[in-house]
Amino acid sequence: MVTSTSRPAAPATAPARLLRRRRVTVGSAALYTVAALAALLWLVPLLWAFATSVKPEGETTVMPPAWLTPNATFEAYAQVLGRGDIIRWTMNSLITTTIVTALTLVVCVLAAYGFSRFDFRGRGWLFALVIGGILIPPQVLIVPQFVLMTQLGLVDTYWGVALPQVVAPVFVFILKRFFDAIPRDYEDAAKMDGAGPLLVLWSVILPLSRPILTAVGIFTFIGAWNNFLWPFIVVNDPEMMTLPVGLGTVLGQYGIQYAQVMASAVLGALPLLVVYLLFQRHIVTGVAGAGIKG
Repeated sequence: MVTSTSRPAAPATAPARLLRRRRVTVGSAALYTVAALAALLWLVPLLWAFATSVKPEGETTVMPPAWLTPNATFEAYAQVLGRGDIIRWTMNSLITTTIVTALTLVVCVLAAYGFSRFDFRGRGWLFALVIGGILIPPQVLIVPQFVLMTQLGLVDTYWGVALPQVVAPVFVFILKRFFDAIPRDYEDAAKMDGAGPLLVLWSVILPLSRPILTAVGIFTFIGAWNNFLWPFIVVNDPEMMTLPVGLGTVLGQYGIQYAQVMASAVLGALPLLVVYLLFQRHIVTGVAGAGIKG
């Protein structure tokens, strides 16, 4: 009696293994090369700003320009910080940006949760109206927003700077798509235990949405921190200016002093760099999760 035995698959030949390994290596090398070039393009302006900020003022306009100087000094930072205004403007930016980020998360989460989990008359039309807000340029709303802030007495206040920046239809859309992908079994289990809609949102939806919420919060923080146009319009008191607006007035008042300009730019970018370095993993996870679930 002859029994048939299954033969193991023949191992790949050496040339085939070498070719497959070479393909993977070439692809990885190309990917790392592109990533390195992108990182270099992002870092060069920042490095140039720092290099210029530590030069004596007389060397900032020397041609041809040089990256390094043997007379490096932090005099520009001392002069910028010595005026004292930049600390006040930084605190104003921090306060208004925190308000904008917190309110944007609250409003967008509640709106997205309502559109995702509740069925009411006119939901589709209302959601389309909200999404249509993405197409409206913010500059179109400056005049009515300024009139409204004036009537409410919020000019030269933190709330006057923060409130018009809270509306973010694009984040409502992103959060709704994310909430739609969360299985309803978790909610059903919570409802069986007697949880209401707000408790379900707090105990089920938000913990599962932590990465995307972190990403939305950071993008909102960065956008509000860098916003120049609206704070420039609604704030007239130098004590209430945000950092971008305050730096603009300093440049106009003291003339162009390139070392101090670059020192101010580096100091203004430091909070954003700290936020990004602390939460970069959450940003990548949130964006990737939104893309997969959406």
